[in-house]
Amino acid sequence: MSRIVILGAGLGGVIAAFEIRKKVRQTDDVIIINETDFYQFVPSNPWVLVGWRDRKEILVDLLEPMKKRRIELIVGTAAKVEPEDKHVRLTDGERVPYDYLVIATGPELAFDAIPGFGPEHGHTQSVCHIDHALAANEAFEAFCKEPGPIIVGAVQGASCFGPAYETAMIIETELRKRKIRDKVPMTFVTPEPYIGHLGLDGVGDTKGLLESELRERHIKWITNARVKSIETGRMLVEEVAEDGSVKTEHELPMAYSMMLPGFRGVEAVRDVEGLVNAKGFIITDKHQRNPTYPEIFGIGVCIAIPPIGTSPVPVGVPKTGFMIESMVTATADNIAAIINGEKPNHEATWNAICLADFGDGGVMFVAQPQIPPRNVNWSVSGGWVHMAKVGFEKYFLHKIRSGRSESFYENAALSLLKTHKLKN
Repeated sequence: MSRIVILGAGLGGVIAAFEIRKKVRQTDDVIIINETDFYQFVPSNPWVLVGWRDRKEILVDLLEPMKKRRIELIVGTAAKVEPEDKHVRLTDGERVPYDYLVIATGPELAFDAIPGFGPEHGHTQSVCHIDHALAANEAFEAFCKEPGPIIVGAVQGASCFGPAYETAMIIETELRKRKIRDKVPMTFVTPEPYIGHLGLDGVGDTKGLLESELRERHIKWITNARVKSIETGRMLVEEVAEDGSVKTEHELPMAYSMMLPGFRGVEAVRDVEGLVNAKGFIITDKHQRNPTYPEIFGIGVCIAIPPIGTSPVPVGVPKTGFMIESMVTATADNIAAIINGEKPNHEATWNAICLADFGDGGVMFVAQPQIPPRNVNWSVSGGWVHMAKVGFEKYFLHKIRSGRSESFYENAALSLLKTHKLKN
């Protein structure tokens, strides 16, 4: 009998629990550790910000689906991963032993990196967590009574740019619905070297598509942007030249702002030598295993991926949903292989399928693989993207509630797109 522990119940962790349970032996134990007893569908948070969703619509109580699939759920916070002893130590002192550990914690949000930044101790909102999105909605409703300039985007070191574009467009759509768009100057601020870079050096014509959307919606933008500080009513931004010097300094007026932070590894894994890099992200090989501790696997936002190309301002690489699911499948198959005495030889494709919703339209892109050079590389825009994103939200939440990692319909759709989770 083996004990497989999954740390974190986000997109990667929950799907990993279901898929590992399905592929290992009935006598093996599957345990998942999470700070809460619910799963939150983070891609819906921009809708929460403008009041299109509420909390209960995008949360799933994990107790029932985990019990249904014979997965033990431990609600608690990890204090430290102790790989030498093969334990996860919780903040209450409990030690959870494992034979195999899948780290799927997601990141720690680096709001403390910039003075005045963040929803708790600063002057900007966030869509990284349901509680942040609800607070952002409360602030947005107050803003709409006294509208003024809005700044949306991401700060230096960020690696997840899709939600920034989505939030800017969704806010703009909602302001038009409320007939107050004419009272709100909007600026998109990003460390990307160009609009539509997305941390991926673009996918298809994301540069042209997203620039066109911003122009049509009268949203100005600043690229190669480094946020210096944020104060009540203003944001100080440096526009950086290619040689790293400050090209222009901007003092932007601000009545409301949503800015995505940079990420770093969570405290439970930071400083564990051989497990993580300098920023605390899990080091993995092509089989999602850590080279120093091969019984530990990493999936999702918490793993280390080098940046693509160079940029005057630090820009990270996003870990998109389907890319994460491909990591999950490779990890589940490799753990099952090891338990059965075989070599782990499954590799994730890291293909990416992304639906970026703009409230009344959107952009879809497909990158195979996500990291260039690619075999497939295209993007397209249209009003149908919004409905597709709504449909995906409903489908994915149903999948979590039913305790499934995939379905016939999902596999059929992926087959039509000629997209696979595993190489070969």
